[in-house]
Amino acid sequence: MDYDIIVIGGGHAGIEACLAAARIGFKTLLVTQSLDAIGRLSCNPAVGGLAKGNIVREVDALGGEMGRLIDSTMIQFRMLNKSRGPAVQAPRAQADKFSYSRLAKETLEKQKGLELFMDTVVDILTETKNGALKACGVLTQRGIKFTSRAVVLTTGTFMDGRIFIGEYDKSAGRLGEEAAIGLGDNLRAKGFITGRLKTGTPARVRFSSLNLNKMERQEGDSLIVPFSFMTEKIERAQLPCYITYTNEKTHSIIRANMDRSPLYGGKIVGKGPRYCPSIEDKVMRFPERDRHQIFVEPEGSGTEEMYLNGLSTSLPEEVQRDIIHSIPGLEEAEIMRPAYAVEYDYINPIGLKASLESKLLEGLFIAGQTNGTSGYEEAACQGLIAGINACQKLKGEPALVLSRTEAYIGVLIDDLVTMGTKEPYRMFTSRAEYRLNLRHDTADERLTEKGFNCGLASQERLERLKEKISKTEALEELLHHRSYEQKNAYEAIKQPEISIQHMVGKVEGIDEFAPEIRERTELKIKYEGYIKLQEKAVERFTKLENIAIPEDFDYDSIDGLSSESKEKLKQIRPESVGRASRISGVRTSDIGILLIYLRK
Repeated sequence: MDYDIIVIGGGHAGIEACLAAARIGFKTLLVTQSLDAIGRLSCNPAVGGLAKGNIVREVDALGGEMGRLIDSTMIQFRMLNKSRGPAVQAPRAQADKFSYSRLAKETLEKQKGLELFMDTVVDILTETKNGALKACGVLTQRGIKFTSRAVVLTTGTFMDGRIFIGEYDKSAGRLGEEAAIGLGDNLRAKGFITGRLKTGTPARVRFSSLNLNKMERQEGDSLIVPFSFMTEKIERAQLPCYITYTNEKTHSIIRANMDRSPLYGGKIVGKGPRYCPSIEDKVMRFPERDRHQIFVEPEGSGTEEMYLNGLSTSLPEEVQRDIIHSIPGLEEAEIMRPAYAVEYDYINPIGLKASLESKLLEGLFIAGQTNGTSGYEEAACQGLIAGINACQKLKGEPALVLSRTEAYIGVLIDDLVTMGTKEPYRMFTSRAEYRLNLRHDTADERLTEKGFNCGLASQERLERLKEKISKTEALEELLHHRSYEQKNAYEAIKQPEISIQHMVGKVEGIDEFAPEIRERTELKIKYEGYIKLQEKAVERFTKLENIAIPEDFDYDSIDGLSSESKEKLKQIRPESVGRASRISGVRTSDIGILLIYLRK
């Protein structure tokens, strides 16, 4: 074979997949349509957010790259939900869009064992081996064949992508960038089930044309918490963002032009993201709202372009101009790039194993928006897992499958392969039943050893974790033997009104521990009781997860299964009873019957 692993696509999933494969030690090729578009932040140039920030830290804990990229290129940092509990707090950073992409490309170019090649993949090469159809390489648009032992597919919005701006539409994956044509048809011919999804991005306006006095200024946090556990600290000047609002005039313009919207006129058939709707969608779905919030965010320190977060649309450009000019602070805004919608092919993720390997085509791993997700973070974590598991397969070792109890990544992949999706999937804290265990600050405790065992996380990273755990345990032990306000210091911290910071300078020995260790220890103590309760629920969950279902299990042989359950189980072929229990339409009584037969 020419290569061990070929990765298709240079977006956030492709970056993590090819770096993981090369770093673990396999000869890897990345084939992408444009080397200049690697790691492009095509929509909002920000990384992290609620649940998404947790995912970035999990990617980093396993040995992935996204955390280090954003640490090096952020221009504003904020910890979201600071007034609420730590289980729902999350880091978010505005990135310098162009620096992020440049650094991503540079990182790939410097990686030993990784080659980059610019072309469009139009087909997956296959061979039959031991009675199974296997992926064995790719065919490009220019007729070049590259062979490999495994393939990772990460096409993003480019597979048969089409952009829409009012009456104008064009084959494209992004504005000004060609779509990947041919691959979707060839995958369908192989039996893959595809669908259409839609996403969109707002217009960009010129900073010097804005009236900032009419907007609310939003500064970043003075304390920057790095995304990567390998970054010591970040001290950097930050750029402000701004907040403004739509109004009744804005909404009247939108309502008057709804007949020109490709979304409402029927030209776009793909389902759009429920939690990031276009402005026309918001106006029509929430008629009682008299305004909608717009964040005006910088695209970088070396550009005048500003991103209008919350104002995505596919209306005609002249209508976009009227909408933007009706908003306070944007009356004279110069539009540098129009907003547009993009519709693209995705592959039904029900056809994947929990390892992200295709059930239909052995050796093909699929990740990112190709699986129906939205967001850079969701893409990156899938790319990382797909890259790791392609390596695990070539090594003949078990796949890395993260549980819902140990990572947001586990929740995301389990949701996709168990329930599928008919709209762009976005991660939220509410999707995780055990989110108390999944705080962003504990990602290294949960995942770094797993990354190390796969050959990805470094020895240095593992040693840092061990040192951190050791110091936390030492501080816990010290608190057990100290008093504060006539109480045991350890027990005192469990009270909501008492912080470990109150004890600095008053309790002997605490000052010797770094602020990060003090905070980590305090959270561990304060949530000790809640975590113990959650761990009992985790034990019950794990029992069902550990009951495996053979891949060739004959569901037709089971008497008493409902017809719907039987069809769903045959279609999805879950790998465990736990996963079977989460399939929509499978009854609790059917799980009981399944358990009886498996025990037999």
